[in-house]
Amino acid sequence: MTPATDPVQEINELTQRINYLNYQYYQNSISEVSDFEFDQLLKRLQDLEEQYPDLRQPNSPTQRVGGSITKNFETVHHTWPMLSLGNTYSEEDLREFDNRVRKAIGEQVEYVCEQKFDGVAISLKYENGNFVQGATRGDGTRGDNITANVRTIRDVPLQVHGQDYPELFEVRGEVFLPLPVFEQLNAEREEAGDQLLANPRNAASGTLKQQDSAIVAYRKLGCFSYSFHSDKPVFDTHSESLEAIHRWGFKVSNTWRKCESVEEVLAYIKEWETRRFELPIATDGVVVKVNSYALQQELGYTSKSPRWAIAYKYPAMSAATQLLGIQYQVGRTGAVTPVALLQPVTLAGTVVKRASVHNANEIQRLDLRLGDTVYVEKGGEIIPKITGVDVTKRPADSIEIVYPTECPACQTPLVRLEGEAHFYCPNEKGCEPQLLAKMEHFISRKAMNVDELGPKTLEQLYKAGFVNNVADLYDLMFDQLANLERMGEKSANNILNSLEKSKQSPFDRVLFALGIRLVGSTVAKKLTEQFPDLQALRGATYEELIAVNEIGGRIANSIIAYFQDPEHVAIVERLQAAGLKFKSEKEVLVLESDKLEGKTFVISGVFESISREELQQLIQAHGGKVVSSISAKLNYLVAGAKMGPAKLEKATKLGIAILSEEDFLSMIRE
Repeated sequence: MTPATDPVQEINELTQRINYLNYQYYQNSISEVSDFEFDQLLKRLQDLEEQYPDLRQPNSPTQRVGGSITKNFETVHHTWPMLSLGNTYSEEDLREFDNRVRKAIGEQVEYVCEQKFDGVAISLKYENGNFVQGATRGDGTRGDNITANVRTIRDVPLQVHGQDYPELFEVRGEVFLPLPVFEQLNAEREEAGDQLLANPRNAASGTLKQQDSAIVAYRKLGCFSYSFHSDKPVFDTHSESLEAIHRWGFKVSNTWRKCESVEEVLAYIKEWETRRFELPIATDGVVVKVNSYALQQELGYTSKSPRWAIAYKYPAMSAATQLLGIQYQVGRTGAVTPVALLQPVTLAGTVVKRASVHNANEIQRLDLRLGDTVYVEKGGEIIPKITGVDVTKRPADSIEIVYPTECPACQTPLVRLEGEAHFYCPNEKGCEPQLLAKMEHFISRKAMNVDELGPKTLEQLYKAGFVNNVADLYDLMFDQLANLERMGEKSANNILNSLEKSKQSPFDRVLFALGIRLVGSTVAKKLTEQFPDLQALRGATYEELIAVNEIGGRIANSIIAYFQDPEHVAIVERLQAAGLKFKSEKEVLVLESDKLEGKTFVISGVFESISREELQQLIQAHGGKVVSSISAKLNYLVAGAKMGPAKLEKATKLGIAILSEEDFLSMIRE
């Protein structure tokens, strides 16, 4: 290529040329130029960008090598929630899923089967064909902005190829560390005397959160893209979208397949049970999706997952090894959990030295003894657990395991609550592991996300007498932090800034962070949706609490007991005084009219000029209510194109008024 005299023109030409060569090499396995020639082109572009930094394009191929430093990852909200999938481990459950689908939308259903890759879910946003944002899944509604790191992943196109893409769209994918790269990294770390990476998935997750994008680039992450989202309908089927994003330059695994029946789905699952080990990434199952987008919308969602997809998980892999000992750990709720210490054994690509035994009942059920040969599995391919004992290999001097009667940390007598399997240490306000675990939970990523403060620093602060509960964290002073061992002024300031930033966490995260027994992140969200502030929640009666969807009696009693404890109340009030958010910031719906007051609507199908979400907002803005199912009490079915025949048939049979898109818009314009 002849260099242009105009730097703008030359930078444009080089950028286009290198992007094209990358596409040919990584998507089509075609090397059109030698490595030397490619490196010379890239170096020329880097030199020009250094000379004219204002001319560097946001998606320049030079960004693939990384180099930018990100101290903090901002939180971004997902336009479309990144929901988890329902799981099944049996053919029977899969057939039941198929029956539910066909009962809801009719007999003619086409599925797409895909490998369930064991990586890190990511969303990729594009504007006018240019990559603009990469984000982690986070809690499904909001994640971390890791755009700089994602730019280094060569499977992610910085500019989309072709012309037939919409102005705005999002692609979802699974980022992974290829197994050969994982093995190479561990070989390098072993030679250097560094701690080995635990497994490829954790390594990929940790890599994406590296502050230096050059490290991310060095680790050569891969990404398989598997779904497409946009405001307006672009494709009729999921399979069409997979073919299109592959055409646009995204790396799509060629392992997916269309299936005309559940029998074909089961054949695919059987075929890949062994073939999956040939892939460059670990897989633990198969994702089955209804192919038609219109039928997906017809089936809809539960609060946690889509009704039109399910994940089939393969049976866990197992290995045999010797039980060397039992260690007892005290968690933040006081539960004392036995952990098995094992002769190291390789399982599903990782070395396992410890495994869960769950509780005293499990030790008794397995008749577990020290010295036994035990079978270890990875539950969901992640957490090792003991599943059985080979009694034929039991040594004569095996030792019976006696569960402790006192807390291994503070020697308080253990208690066992009626109906529960765990033994608990009741000394929640004086047992060091419990106190530290409560504070670690409070600062964790899913809670207050105080990312500059770690467990070791927390332990130092506790032993120095600076913190004894979570409210003490917001009273920390610069001198207290700066004088800790291995803590400098910069780190002290970072911790204080991180604590200050955490005050912006929404009410549901603050409630989850308090560590109220049985109140996880999902329960916290449901509670804050029903009770908009701390005063309302504290004053809620048992009847009011169990009236909330998915809140049962045990959870209600736990919440009431928590707020009846004067020490808990004092901590919460201190946190409130420190500036933490104990009030929901839900947008208040502004009513435009009462034209639809008392009327109920079901929305189904695909619409031309408006999205389903916009339709729902319009109905609510005019006083109406949107429901999910058709019944005799329903007033209207708003029917779009390609709606499922089952709903249409049921609405017609019940005499429900059926509105087209234009009918509905005319109704609210009148």
